[in-house]
Amino acid sequence: MPETTPCPECKSPYAYPLNDALFACPECGHEWDPTKVEQGLEVKDSNGQVLSDGDDVIVLKNLPVKGSPKPIKAGTKVKNIRLTEGDHNIDCKISGFGAMALKSEFVKKA
Repeated sequence: MPETTPCPECKSPYAYPLNDALFACPECGHEWDPTKVEQGLEVKDSNGQVLSDGDDVIVLKNLPVKGSPKPIKAGTKVKNIRLTEGDHNIDCKISGFGAMALKSEFVKKA
């Protein structure tokens, strides 16, 4: 039997085995098979769409940049993003600014 794993939906550490194949979460009620849970980074944009490496996104609001007199303008299209762990979970290159880290809550999938 696999060891206890956190809930893939709400990340609760209190998941328990229902039987030999399934686990259940007492906090959100989610049931899952731990052998079929995809172990990957899931990042969602401001509209809730799942982003993946290589996607193109559009910036939703003017974002100030430290050390730059001008912000990244709303409507700027960012191509070929890379997803990372952490608070700023999108790495990208923006023309005129260079390499940047963005928060997924300020972009939408193009």
